[in-house]
Amino acid sequence: MIMARVLFISYDGMTDPLGQSQVLPYLIGLSKKGYQISLLSCEKPERAFLKDTIIKLCKQHHIDWHPIAYTKKPPILSTLKDVSALRKKAAVLHQQQPYQLVHCRSYIAALVGQWLKKKYGLPYIFDMRGFWANERVDGGLWNTQKRIYRKIYQFFKKKEQQFLIGADAVVSLTYCAQEEISTWGIPHAPITVIPCCVDTQLFDPEALNKDKLLQLKRKVALGQNKLVLGYVGSLGTWYLLKEMLEFFKIWLSQFPDAVFFFVTNEPKEMILKAAQQLRIDTHKIVVVNAQRSEVPYYIAMMDFGIFFIKNAYSKKASSPVKQGEMMAMGLPLICNAGVGDTDYIVQKYHSGVLVPSFDTTAYNAAITTLRNSLQHPNEIRKGAIDYFDLEKGIQSYANLYQSLLSGLQSQ
Repeated sequence: MIMARVLFISYDGMTDPLGQSQVLPYLIGLSKKGYQISLLSCEKPERAFLKDTIIKLCKQHHIDWHPIAYTKKPPILSTLKDVSALRKKAAVLHQQQPYQLVHCRSYIAALVGQWLKKKYGLPYIFDMRGFWANERVDGGLWNTQKRIYRKIYQFFKKKEQQFLIGADAVVSLTYCAQEEISTWGIPHAPITVIPCCVDTQLFDPEALNKDKLLQLKRKVALGQNKLVLGYVGSLGTWYLLKEMLEFFKIWLSQFPDAVFFFVTNEPKEMILKAAQQLRIDTHKIVVVNAQRSEVPYYIAMMDFGIFFIKNAYSKKASSPVKQGEMMAMGLPLICNAGVGDTDYIVQKYHSGVLVPSFDTTAYNAAITTLRNSLQHPNEIRKGAIDYFDLEKGIQSYANLYQSLLSGLQSQ
């Protein structure tokens, strides 16, 4: 039984790691619940090698995927071009077989959702994912000292208010962001909080193939009886490599045999260079590139997980995917305070330690806390299932869809 036809719009590509971890799993779950999903996304040419894999996955789960090309240059104009292409494609798809609901992932997609509502009267969900305009400024991508970027920032802050007011529902990743929005003094659609969820069946220590785990252990060669501090995911704009390495340097003073294990697609040379600048023995640094299916195996080789995030205003709305993934694998975490709902989650589930500042005193205190009050891995995993479980996230979206569609039918 088809519940409704839904158009899901994402400026992030499905061939991107984020598309594979934070879009497709939800849509697969919603498709299983009877929603007929059309997926419109912008795909980067350099990731075209994954296109056949995504096509196969979408066909398997009855998702109608319509990828268009993402353009990067020239700045600003390329984004305008992409928005125009998304609009045209969405209009064609709607005319072919009308949709009952549009689900917009973040701000660029919401530009299209807003246009579809105005042109066709289609209700749309503003799945904001974060304070995008502020992220661009906080991350140094938009220098508002320059007039053009100041104008762009002002444009999107105005649009942000329009989306919040005009959307039929809003999704936030964090309660912290929901609370912040309540102070803005604007009317807005009801906000549902759904964090970045985790496939706790994929990220499950008990589900790992022992032969594959042994094979990957040999490949990585972390060494026997080494205490492994681990990091998963991208580095750069938000994740503080230098500060994490400084923490590791203190860690080494207490655990001389430790290694810092990075599971990332970032260049190995970048990480090693940063370690050398801090006079850390690069033999203590291990870096591997991984496919999504391999990530749980590499996390299983770690004893502790770490992530430090730039503490900026926009991070009130941030829900780090790696937090849920590492917790699902039972890994105690070391992370900095003041990012989204991270503090609340760490404290509620006793899943690690919060670092209040980036200095030696705070690092030593964190290490002492970890030594003296470790939560059992099974209990950390239970916390992940309670807070981040993918099935709960899918059900939250299904409830939201049903609520909106029921309201429309009663009008």
